[in-house]
Amino acid sequence: MPFAASVRHLQTLVMSFHPTIVVETVEEERVQQLINKATLDLQLPVYEWSIAQGLVRLEGNRYNHWQNEYAPPGASRVAINTDTADPLDALRHIQAVGHRAVYWFKDFATHFDDAIITRLFREVAQQFAHNQSTLLISGDRVSLPREIAHEAVYFDMPLPDLDELHKAILEAVQALRGRIKVRLNPDEMRTLVNTTQGMTLNQTKKVIAYAALEDGHLSAKDIERVLERKMQIIRESGLLDYIPVEKNTAELGGFGSLKRWLARARIGFSAQAQALNLTPPKGILIVGIQGCGKSLAAKTIAREWQMPLLKLDAGRLYDKYVGGSEKNFRQAVSLAEKMAPAVLWIDEIEKTMGGSQSADTDGGLSRRLFGSFLTWLQEKSQEVFVVATANDISQLPPELLRKGRFDEIFFVDLPDHQDRATILGIHLNRHHQDPASFNMPELVQATAGFSGAEIQQVIVSSLYQSIYEKCALDTGLLIQSIKATVPLSISRREDIQRLRHMAADRFVQIK
Repeated sequence: MPFAASVRHLQTLVMSFHPTIVVETVEEERVQQLINKATLDLQLPVYEWSIAQGLVRLEGNRYNHWQNEYAPPGASRVAINTDTADPLDALRHIQAVGHRAVYWFKDFATHFDDAIITRLFREVAQQFAHNQSTLLISGDRVSLPREIAHEAVYFDMPLPDLDELHKAILEAVQALRGRIKVRLNPDEMRTLVNTTQGMTLNQTKKVIAYAALEDGHLSAKDIERVLERKMQIIRESGLLDYIPVEKNTAELGGFGSLKRWLARARIGFSAQAQALNLTPPKGILIVGIQGCGKSLAAKTIAREWQMPLLKLDAGRLYDKYVGGSEKNFRQAVSLAEKMAPAVLWIDEIEKTMGGSQSADTDGGLSRRLFGSFLTWLQEKSQEVFVVATANDISQLPPELLRKGRFDEIFFVDLPDHQDRATILGIHLNRHHQDPASFNMPELVQATAGFSGAEIQQVIVSSLYQSIYEKCALDTGLLIQSIKATVPLSISRREDIQRLRHMAADRFVQIK
């Protein structure tokens, strides 16, 4: 959402009698800009509160008529008002004043452990619901008690758009004028700006300043430094793993039908498709036997399409507070959208958004996450291609398997003889072994019923054995490891047969 659209959204919330608005962000500078711009047309005064300074007028808002008594005549800056530093004193002051305004409370949610504060906050909010006044709470992770949460509305503060990021880069360069030289042509500058997507303005300024000061130049090679910092920031968020194109070395054996489909689907991101008002592909669901390359397929798609790969770990979404998991999901997909074009990989989606069985044990959380996911999948406009993988389709909600949810649903079976030959070659080459020195037909025959992961493990364990025995890896050692392995096709024969039966007439077979 562009910043101007965010301003309009906040104005609408204030005008529509929403007394409590929550903004989850660490970018207080952008919150201040947002509030000032939103209240300018509404002609509303704005006051800010923090436990360090108390309740004071917000700088930069011309409709603020109230000045605290500690400000000397002609002062250009706000003085600290310790009389309202206590949360209770601040709320009582607001309640007594009673005039129409927007009150911005910083990090106020930490004080809701006090029952008196919670009660008084509710009373002030009820009072504000009638006069278009607003209590706006900001903070990194805002958790509200139930009695307040049901009346509050969460405002999604979008990450900076390209124009804001470009401006931030120029500000960083301007601040370092005389100390650095800029060596970027227009195309390289655009690439640099695009690279900073998903970062806050402060993060952008810091990483640009650091990259430029490192050698005294801001050049195309600093894009790699920005990418490295971006990877770190995304990991610090705790919701997504980030694999840039440059570090994605995935190779996929077989999967011919999937590769052909992807080659056609990629056209959906082209300028020709956009000129015909064609929407980019939404994503695919890959179901199948464990260890047969579903995860590798997600990595390969990102590498082939030259897009960064974002992995959503289901376990990281869960939060002990009411609504926390849903907020984590919204934050994760919002970050993915800012990284667009990108591939978003949701591994083992049935564990996150399972059906009725999980709903009975998690209070309906999985169903709520599933609903949020479906809504986002249908309505997203950014170029985020979703690759969802699943091992147990019996745990998936039937609605997810309905035509139109995904662009296509693929079923991955155990590799055939040709695919096994390819997989053997890939893993032997990866470990510096010449496939030509092995009896490949014998190995292909011996690994019938093996998954790709099982073939990989056979090669790895055989290499360890060769090192232990101080001999070269040969066909005999590999055959020995193969015979010692019980593949899933035997240990879980019934489950695999049931999965094949369910997928036979429903999904596209990957061959």
